[in-house]
Amino acid sequence: MTQLSLELVPATAGCRTFARDLTRRAMLPYYREFDLLWIEEAFDEAWSWREQWLVKAGEQVLGFCSLSQDRQALFIRELHLLPEHRGHGVGSWVLGQLAGWAAQRRLPLLRLMVFRSNPARRLYTRSGFVEVGEDDCFVRMQRNVMVTGARS
Repeated sequence: MTQLSLELVPATAGCRTFARDLTRRAMLPYYREFDLLWIEEAFDEAWSWREQWLVKAGEQVLGFCSLSQDRQALFIRELHLLPEHRGHGVGSWVLGQLAGWAAQRRLPLLRLMVFRSNPARRLYTRSGFVEVGEDDCFVRMQRNVMVTGARS
């Protein structure tokens, strides 16, 4: 798949079920491993206040990401790809795009949390993220973003 064909497009309310189901399928093994409870309503509630984006190649939906931000960072709340699109550079492309967005918004950091046992940690490390803390379940990671010039 050529990376030129990839794009992030705003997700509509009609995409919420797809995004919730993809997130649940991807995260349920970790929720079970760490004895956490998956709550559908919590996902639905967060949908309304986060930025939601579909990862697409043409008309094909490959996954989605969910973002929030504060004064310092763009925070990746969710980033999930359909299984058949993992391992082909799509996740790296999305992370690069999001770093660019953080820079455009003049935010010096791109942040995320990942389950300690999630192999996606390797992707994040390859993409310039460093571990900045951890607890029983999660590793907090961040990437410095080059913010230059005035906002356009």
